[in-house]
Amino acid sequence: MDMNDDLLLRYSRHILLPDVGVAGQARISASAVLIVGAGGLGCPVGLYLGAAGVGRMVIADGDTVDLTNLQRQIAHASTAIGENKADSLARSIRAINPEIEVCPLHAALAGDALREAVGGVDLVVDASDNFATRHAVNRACVELNRPLVSGAAIGFSGQLAVFDPGRADSPCYHCLFPDQADEPELRCAEAGVFAPLVGVIGAMQAMEALKYVAQVGTPLVGKLLLWDGLQAEARVMKVPRDPTCPVCGQTHE
Repeated sequence: MDMNDDLLLRYSRHILLPDVGVAGQARISASAVLIVGAGGLGCPVGLYLGAAGVGRMVIADGDTVDLTNLQRQIAHASTAIGENKADSLARSIRAINPEIEVCPLHAALAGDALREAVGGVDLVVDASDNFATRHAVNRACVELNRPLVSGAAIGFSGQLAVFDPGRADSPCYHCLFPDQADEPELRCAEAGVFAPLVGVIGAMQAMEALKYVAQVGTPLVGKLLLWDGLQAEARVMKVPRDPTCPVCGQTHE
């Protein structure tokens, strides 16, 4: 990708990094990323990816902005209450960087629509807040061989992992969290969430996504990062691939 003087100036702090340079920034600008969810995690993910120059971003969320969201979902203004979250986040991203393409989708993706969205991008960021969506996104990423950056946050605790179906040693989300139909799950509406926590986890998701598309550093594949916000402590655990996994097991045979 050729960059004019304005783009070289806009992305100069990336270009100054030896690991990124003009070539890495060009890869970022040529990439397409799907963000599933435009809430607490999706807001910082979208803002950072947009500011960094990801060329095309697809944002999917069927929910609308509520007053209770504004404590942590930093891309949504008070004037956006009642508006679709994908639209609100897209507007905030465009205000930061009008040079990129941002495509809001006003639905919680499922079935063929999910597969079509996943198949049309280079990488997927799961910023959803429920197990059903996470497992559906994971299945689509495995089926279509797309890397997945997964994050979650509740209370004062968060987690982050990267799954890459193209790597034989990579687990998938199901290897780490087997799908249990009756599995109880906590939502922010019931358990609460510390406002900056979603920013911490969302920013790390954005970093992993940008590392991947720029082809720099080592992705968090085969590992789970656990963040304890109350103690300011991080732990990284190894996550092996499950050879009998019903989702990704056959892809590595």
